[in-house]
Amino acid sequence: MTERRHDRAFVRTFFTSPTAIEGEEDSAKMLRRAAQLRGMQAPDVWVPDNEDATAPSMRDEGAQNIIDVVSEHGADFPGEIHPRMVWHRDSPGTRYQGFQHMLKIADPEKGAVEHIDGFVIPEVGGIDDWKKADEFFTIVENEYGLEEGSLAMSVIIESGQAELAMRKLRDEMGKPENNLERMFLLVDGEVDYTKDMRAITPTGELPPWPELRHNTSRGASAAGCIAVDGPYDDIRDVEGYHERMTENQAKGMLGIWSLTPGQVVEANTSPLPPKTGSWLLDVDGEQVELESEDGVEVYDGDRMSLEASDGGYELRVGSDTRTLDEDELHEELLGLTSYVPSMDDIVDSMEEFEAAKEAGRGAIAMERSATLRIGGTEFDISTDRMWDEATYQAAMTPISLFQDVYENRPDQHEELEERYSTDVVERAMEVGL
Repeated sequence: MTERRHDRAFVRTFFTSPTAIEGEEDSAKMLRRAAQLRGMQAPDVWVPDNEDATAPSMRDEGAQNIIDVVSEHGADFPGEIHPRMVWHRDSPGTRYQGFQHMLKIADPEKGAVEHIDGFVIPEVGGIDDWKKADEFFTIVENEYGLEEGSLAMSVIIESGQAELAMRKLRDEMGKPENNLERMFLLVDGEVDYTKDMRAITPTGELPPWPELRHNTSRGASAAGCIAVDGPYDDIRDVEGYHERMTENQAKGMLGIWSLTPGQVVEANTSPLPPKTGSWLLDVDGEQVELESEDGVEVYDGDRMSLEASDGGYELRVGSDTRTLDEDELHEELLGLTSYVPSMDDIVDSMEEFEAAKEAGRGAIAMERSATLRIGGTEFDISTDRMWDEATYQAAMTPISLFQDVYENRPDQHEELEERYSTDVVERAMEVGL
């Protein structure tokens, strides 16, 4: 994995707020509310959105609202602040307007830029368009005597051109004619991407675009940036939001756009290791979480049953019933079960491997066992998993995420310690160092 170029190694949440609301006595009220979010309700990256979330007629006022709110509240905001400007690969006038707003907001005399970490640029095209935006950043920095590269640049991937540009980004970074090392987030914008691709679905809903999410995650990894998925519009569908995040996390995309403080809470906690471990049982193609009762993992549904019989066991899954001896049943249940480790479990395993490595051992076996109860019948399973350096490094990813969160979000310390306990947090901050 390419080394990150910014303080944050991970971004879980990308939260946008309109910069100016038409017809309101205080057009900046949504900005003021967002600026005062704290703890798990506060995003890692807050995006005052002077593009799609703000009417074109209100964008000049929106730029001033960013200045007013960020200069007043920015010092206390616990996440990073990256306003989104207007931009379009096919419109010089739109690009110029975004540049003028950047110049206005970045003026040190106005008091906001010291709290602003960068800007988000939407609707980018090919790599030459990314360079145009980067040059505007450089001009703004030189205009006010800011260090070149001090303003991070994030882009929203909303076109096929931008998707292809990610493949060229790594090669372009570091060339003396650009400052593309400032690149921070690569954010998917599936709505405009769908429009650009001229895609059609029978229901009119957005395609899932798993390829785009994979490509963005890959592009971010190769270039030392961070990948963020686009917005999940059905804000009441918490289960669907979790499913989307779980799919993304398996691609290495740990961040997602959040539209409400409630989604921010879900997205802030989703990639973190769970508080308690849990056993999963594959029941006729569906993963079911087992209930833990006095040290026994219990399945009490009606799609699977287990009964002892003369000389063995009868295992029924759906409509299929098989007679198995003890060894065959053990292997079958091992294949049907999986374990989701808790933070404590991960830390325990890492500490054990670190101790073994210190003692000169390159690999050790970690045992995992459980007593299952299916249809009233109990059966013990156990398995050994070999841990070597590669396994250790893979396990380090969720711990590195936690360490990054803990270091960068002191406003979440209390909630994290309540979730895991102070002891587990302290141990998690020590492993891998």
